[in-house]
Amino acid sequence: MTTFLQPNAALLDIPDLPDRGRMYREIGERLRTVMREKGVDALVLLGNGNVVYATGASWPLLDAGLSHVERPVAIVLADDPHPHLYMPFREGSAWESELPADHVHGPLYLEFDEGVERFAKVLAELVPPGASIAVDELTGAMRHASSRLFPAGPPSDAALVVGPAKLTKTPDQISCIRKACRITEEAVIDVHRALAPGVRQIDLSAQFVRRAFELGATANMLEAIWQVMPTTRGSGNVWTTTGDLALPLLTTEKELVKGDVLWTDVSITYEGYCSDFGRTWIVGEEPTARQQEQYLKWREILGAVLAVTKAGATSGDLARAAIAANGGRKPWLPHFYLGHSIGTNAAEMPMIGTDLGQEFDDNFVFPAGMVLVLEPVVWEDGTGGYRSEEIVVITEDGFTPITDYPYAPYGDELIGLSR
Repeated sequence: MTTFLQPNAALLDIPDLPDRGRMYREIGERLRTVMREKGVDALVLLGNGNVVYATGASWPLLDAGLSHVERPVAIVLADDPHPHLYMPFREGSAWESELPADHVHGPLYLEFDEGVERFAKVLAELVPPGASIAVDELTGAMRHASSRLFPAGPPSDAALVVGPAKLTKTPDQISCIRKACRITEEAVIDVHRALAPGVRQIDLSAQFVRRAFELGATANMLEAIWQVMPTTRGSGNVWTTTGDLALPLLTTEKELVKGDVLWTDVSITYEGYCSDFGRTWIVGEEPTARQQEQYLKWREILGAVLAVTKAGATSGDLARAAIAANGGRKPWLPHFYLGHSIGTNAAEMPMIGTDLGQEFDDNFVFPAGMVLVLEPVVWEDGTGGYRSEEIVVITEDGFTPITDYPYAPYGDELIGLSR
């Protein structure tokens, strides 16, 4: 295989496997530092990705979007080196983590009034009166009991603490992301080989999930997407608020037919850290000359974006480079983005090119150590379009790629060398 764009920086020294203890300590120090900077005494975390980040624990999941009632909860105190974790089950690495035994507890069912009543007692025991509390999510039952849970006043938004803390990754976190990507890409090899007319979308999903867990995945982060793209906007028969292409659509029992253009999107976790894989495939055929041209345009756009990607660049810099390479048009769907970060969530801030606006993009400066997923789209009626995803780590003078899967059937190139 050849490379079509070499990284702009020396390859990072990323450990083959993470040192979990070191990762736990470094993340904890960073999170508590940001808490003190923001004047937050206690964090209450319900979001799966945030709990993973704060505690170092991870657990089996088939679809993170369906995790509500039986979900772990974390309480992080600014003056305690260990967070408290409340787990509804004893499966997963929480029971092998760095957390002391007296900081791992039974479940808190915060969707229910009874669970919230118990939670009020837990908070009162851990958090001094008048302390500043930040929360990432509030269930309906928590909102109804807000005055009892937070007598000092409404909690602030934990995103203002967790977001800045999660922005840069340690070498061990990057190792987790890279390992998740390797598991994903190895599992996808078998799925790609199985692609043929008559195969159902759900068959591809079943094969991918089974193989990913065999290879060491901790969780399946979302229902795998193998979306057949319409040849025209109108032929998709799916209404969108923007009048543009609908993506993603749920996987069904639809049988694939020869010539279908598939946009793929899958994500799993390793030790709680996500992969993000996207490629364009064609069922039972080679790309036409017109489709091949779209792929080459996508490569041109990605190359233009990566040429300005480094620490100190802004989201606006990348968006402008992409638009210029695409003849003045945004090469991404209006309800999505040019790219996003990744970590314990499949999509983290920044999200480049959203309706947050140009001022937001121009003020978001990339730090070294941020991990970025780039996913430009090239679309032209009559073709099904082209979309792929690439993951890079931002360095002081450029980037280091960690995606290793080729672009077949359009080409066998790789973005660069990551091993």
